[in-house]
Amino acid sequence: MAPGGWGRPGWRSIGWDDAPQPCALAVSVPDPSPELLQRAAGVRRAAMALGQLGDAERRGAVLAMADALEADAALIVAANQADLEVAAAENLAPALVARLKLDAAKLAAAIEGVRQVAALPDPLGVRQLHRELDDGLVLERLSVPLGVVGVIFEARPDAVMQIASLAIRSGNGAILKGGREASRSCAAILAALQRGLAASTVAPAALELLTSREESLALLRLDGLVDLIIPRGSNALVQFIQDNTRIPVLGHADGICHLYVDQEVDIAQALRVALDSKTQYPAACNAIETLLLHRAVAPRFLEAALPAFASAGVELRGDAAACALGVPQAAAEADWGTEYSDLILAVRLVDSLEQALAHIARHGSRHTDAICTTNTAAAETFLRGVDSAGVYLNCSTRFADGFRYGFGAEVGISTQTLPPRGPVGLEGLVTYRYLLRGTGHIAADYASGERAFTHRDLPL
Repeated sequence: MAPGGWGRPGWRSIGWDDAPQPCALAVSVPDPSPELLQRAAGVRRAAMALGQLGDAERRGAVLAMADALEADAALIVAANQADLEVAAAENLAPALVARLKLDAAKLAAAIEGVRQVAALPDPLGVRQLHRELDDGLVLERLSVPLGVVGVIFEARPDAVMQIASLAIRSGNGAILKGGREASRSCAAILAALQRGLAASTVAPAALELLTSREESLALLRLDGLVDLIIPRGSNALVQFIQDNTRIPVLGHADGICHLYVDQEVDIAQALRVALDSKTQYPAACNAIETLLLHRAVAPRFLEAALPAFASAGVELRGDAAACALGVPQAAAEADWGTEYSDLILAVRLVDSLEQALAHIARHGSRHTDAICTTNTAAAETFLRGVDSAGVYLNCSTRFADGFRYGFGAEVGISTQTLPPRGPVGLEGLVTYRYLLRGTGHIAADYASGERAFTHRDLPL
């Protein structure tokens, strides 16, 4: 297993442009070209220099990136509009188009997120351990950058800004591969980011954008130059990458989120939460895909919910009990394990909280699951019993987001059990190093019993 559990699935994914489809993932991974090796080595050199810079310099670089993005806002929006026109001509899926769109308001919010990243506390040089092993022999554990991260993602051009700002703030270089459908947007954004870095003390070479499928495949062979790969794509993509690289991988499959409406509940409040969780942005990974209703409250809840969901354009698919109460379409077994990323919601009635927990354990993806209830005991049982990265009480699952958590941005949402977990910001891009300072100490003295360890903790 890779360090920190990074060799197994655990990340919310959003696709990989022109990557092979699941049935065609048995493709050969080419060796990197001399040109790609040279570019990756340039990112590595820039990252090593970046990791030596102080907090103020890295903070200033991120602010300069935000200023450059703001100055190029019109160019970026125009580039995105060109991508959207191509997407419309190619009849791309609505969920993909929704993630691709970057209008002026969305861009402004993303730039604000970059500035929030700049304002976050310095993640580097944090002393996590300070211990005297013996007189004059002192051990420290300090947070340090990972080095270079490679991120493969689809559609979301705002991901370039998020990942780049988090990487620079945490002292890392980044090699980015956006989707073919977002190529113009990504290029315009990267040009602005590099221009911002040029106005700072950070080399623009710390950020690199790959543009072809061949380069993204060859990225998997850049061990020694890349320290971590983050594939934000399908489960098949994540598995393919894990099987074809020696670089540690952070990846995950589905975002199948649930909302359970308990028998003791404020129905108006629960309906408001359910509607927001499904309709506020259905293409997002934190939108609910399944609504679980306690049988005792289902008739009253659905009486209000059916017209509300219909008005919002949501297609409901229910089990036999839900259909008997008016849900218009029968659900298939596959619906309980499907991430729709669309205005489709599966509805199931359960006899108890325990049955709801069992359903989530079987069909969930350990992303984000919520309960609406006025029963304190039921709430605590749910919060403690659901093994997901985010477990919520009486609020929308759409809050599962790095920006909304105050992280400024995120590199993804991790659903693995080992940390990092949930929306991952700066803390997911740092590791630590042990520093030991002595005055001629040797291990033989302790083996012979001539000296003894004190193991005295010192102030952090």
